[in-house]
Amino acid sequence: MNSRTRRARRMAGAAAAVVALTAGLTACGGDSLEDDDKGSDGGGKGGKIVVGSARFTEQKVLAELYAGVLRDAGYDASVKTVQNREVYEPELKKGTIDVAPEYAATLTEFLNLKKNGSDAKPVASSDLDATYGELTKLAEGRGLKALPAGEAVDQNAFAVTEDYAKEHKLKTLSDLGKSGEKVRIAAGDECETRPFCAPGLKKKYGIDVAGIDPKGVGTTQSKQAVKNGTDQLVLTTTTDATLKNFGLVILEDDKKLQNADNILPVVNADEAGDKKMAAALAKVTKALTTDDLIELNRKVDEEREKEADVAKEYLESKGLIKK
Repeated sequence: MNSRTRRARRMAGAAAAVVALTAGLTACGGDSLEDDDKGSDGGGKGGKIVVGSARFTEQKVLAELYAGVLRDAGYDASVKTVQNREVYEPELKKGTIDVAPEYAATLTEFLNLKKNGSDAKPVASSDLDATYGELTKLAEGRGLKALPAGEAVDQNAFAVTEDYAKEHKLKTLSDLGKSGEKVRIAAGDECETRPFCAPGLKKKYGIDVAGIDPKGVGTTQSKQAVKNGTDQLVLTTTTDATLKNFGLVILEDDKKLQNADNILPVVNADEAGDKKMAAALAKVTKALTTDDLIELNRKVDEEREKEADVAKEYLESKGLIKK
């Protein structure tokens, strides 16, 4: 449904599971979103705020960052983890979730397909301003408000070994195309036909793709295959925290093949659309970089720290909340 190969997998759920989860969304503590009381003063006036998160590390970290700055601003903020976007977007529309971290291009296409059907013409692109413009219109039609995006971005990325990059003098995907080297890509089997994978690399960069090694997107097996030379290129994401462990480096997408999946908050326009909340969330948006997010993901996935702890440490270190 969108350009985010890995996120499409990890955020997609079976229809039956979506129905079941929508009927009773639960967090770690077992609280139902349907039972949350926003308080008499409303979500946007310093009352109770529910921050939604999908079930993977990066989303959980982002949700804790949002909750942290909201608490510092005087809100009673809590995090609710649900299965995927298909579950939390309707809850966001209803107001049982007030705010969620999102990805500009991916959410734009998700809402585009909801409004215009499965054969809708794509409206997201590598142009962040244009994509955000489309997103704001689509979000408004769902009772949502997309707040401005920041520098941090999580999108498809292609990596090679440091040695391979040095040998062929590669810094960008254009460099790889000009080198004339044949490459096998360690990725999901869908890379063969997805416009943002093999076809796009061939068309936009002139890269000679010899084949696809279907070991998955950003998996240990895929990265190991490139490390040991079985494959030359691996499809991963810009916030992959383990590339250094395999001696891999990302080649710059200098011609902007990938869509603008910059991170932004999306809120329920009625319950959480006030200036106070927007100002609090903007602190995270303005401070967070892609490198920051990589490190936060690494602390959770490799060092086994809790998402709430790494988020609090980051917010304090940047002076975004009081210690």
